[in-house]
Amino acid sequence: MSGLILKLTPGERFMINGAVLENGAQRGRIRILTENANVLRLRDAIHPDEVNTPVRRVAYIAQLVLAGEVSAEEARPQLLTGIEQLSQVFTDADSRSRLDAATIAVGEARFYQAMKALRGLLAREARLMEYAAVRRGAAAERVR
Repeated sequence: MSGLILKLTPGERFMINGAVLENGAQRGRIRILTENANVLRLRDAIHPDEVNTPVRRVAYIAQLVLAGEVSAEEARPQLLTGIEQLSQVFTDADSRSRLDAATIAVGEARFYQAMKALRGLLAREARLMEYAAVRRGAAAERVR
């Protein structure tokens, strides 16, 4: 017997095909037998108020599919366009690998894997944005 196995901590919340579920007071395991069920641990979810960077915006689109708020058909072109735009900025080998993995996952309708691959870019994006802010600050100082 195969399927996705979720190992849950006490009280952990997760979403399956748009329905929010909560584990009981003890650790638990759930096997999801339905293929292509959309599963999202809420601890992995991006809060709408946190959708304030390019990577978060693209990852959030994948999350909306998992939550059942947007159809896969509607999200796929937006995701592929967003990933292509990110590939113009993230040019190192590791980032390319993550973007390639996200592209493949979107093509195979595996939106959790796409979101996970994109979330792997968040720390790098934060460093790049911090670096850009420091450079802008230094340029502003030179102008004064």
